[in-house]
Amino acid sequence: MLAGFILGCMQQIDDGAPSGDRALVLFSGGQDSTTCLAWALARYPHVETVGFYYGQRHAVEMECRQAVRAALSPLHANLGPDHVIDIAGGLAALGATALTSEAPIETAPGGLPTTFVPGRNLLFLTYAAALAWRRGLRRIIGGMCETDFSGYPDFRDDTVKAMQLALNLGMDRRFVVETPLMWIDKAATWALAADLGIAALVIEHTHTCYRGDRTHAHAWGRGCGTCPACRLRADGYAAWRDAVPA
Repeated sequence: MLAGFILGCMQQIDDGAPSGDRALVLFSGGQDSTTCLAWALARYPHVETVGFYYGQRHAVEMECRQAVRAALSPLHANLGPDHVIDIAGGLAALGATALTSEAPIETAPGGLPTTFVPGRNLLFLTYAAALAWRRGLRRIIGGMCETDFSGYPDFRDDTVKAMQLALNLGMDRRFVVETPLMWIDKAATWALAADLGIAALVIEHTHTCYRGDRTHAHAWGRGCGTCPACRLRADGYAAWRDAVPA
C-alpha cells in the first residue's frame, strides 16, 4: 500500500491539458516566477500566490510582486489571494550568504556561488505545501530550472521530485509540484513569456538583480547588468531576440 502511494506521489501529473485543480505559485516578483504565474493562470481555475521574505538583499522584488499582480488582476478573474511568509529570522540564525548580506558575489571554494542560500527552496516548498494544505490547493508551481541556472542544488529536478514525495507523505496529500521552466533555457523562458502575452510586463515590472538595483534600465529590464542573475537574464533576452524573425 505504501509503495503504491509513493509511486503516485513521485509521478508528475501533467497531460498537457488544463486541470480543474486549484494552484499555488511560488511568486518572488522575478522573471521566472512571473512567467510561471501567467502559465498557471492560463491552466487553472483558481491561482493563489505566495512570496517569502528571507532577508534577501534584493528585497525590492517584494514590491515588484505587487506591481505584477496589479497588472495581471484585471485580466484574470482566477487570480486569487496573495500570501507573504517571513522566514528571515530562521535563515539569519543559520548564517549569512551573499544573497542575504553585502558579502561579495563570487564562486565559493566548493564551486557553488556565494549567493546560494542552503535550504531556501526546500523551506519555500515546505511552507508552500503547508499553506496549500490549509487552502485546499493541489498544484504547487515553482520556477526552478536546471538548464540556465547558477548551480544551486535545490533547483534540480531530482530535488523537486524528492520534495514532492516527502511533502505528500508528511501531509497525507497528493500535491503535484510543477516546474514548467525546469528543462528550458532563459531564451525559451522569454519566448514562453511572449507566448503568454507578458514579455513587456516582465521587462517593466519584474526584478532579477541580486544587488537590488532598479536604477539602471536595459532592453531586458532593470538591474546592475553585471551580477550572475542579470547576466543570465540579459543573455537569454539577447538569444530570444536573435531567434525572433525580423
